Amino acid sequence: MTHFGDELRLERERRGVSLETMCARTKLSPRQVLDLEAENYGNLPGGVFRKGFVRSYIGVLGLEEQTWLERFEASVRSSGLNDAEADWAGFAENVRSNRLGDQAGRQKNRWLGVLAMLVALAAIGWCVWHFVVEPRWQQFAPASSEMVMPELEQIRPATLLLSSDS
Repeated sequence: MTHFGDELRLERERRGVSLETMCARTKLSPRQVLDLEAENYGNLPGGVFRKGFVRSYIGVLGLEEQTWLERFEASVRSSGLNDAEADWAGFAENVRSNRLGDQAGRQKNRWLGVLAMLVALAAIGWCVWHFVVEPRWQQFAPASSEMVMPELEQIRPATLLLSSDS
């Protein structure tokens, strides 16, 4: 029984696709194509990348995708690399759960940042008023002894004249 990688290489050669052409069409390096054909899965990036390499490869050759992907997955399982995939899946789950746990802390830190900005803005406003605006205001405002207060007797309420033409 032939191996998955050998069958890939035989299909490529049967269709007359050179290694250089395969590399150009799949955007894979020659080393990656050769590792895929030699079933050196440990030398390839894991997870969806490895599966994407196979998809590109069989797409160039025009092979049945589902059938070849199932065969690829069986080949990976038989090589013993599937345990490493489980480790990566566990790692990704831990990262996701940690990010969700940190969201509450980020929310708290966000409000602390907003509060700090408001306090800083209030302090800057007070400094501007106290050191810039108030001295200028006092410079142009008359002193309290210079202020003239009109006497109450001088102020007369306005009277309305009502005509008695009715």
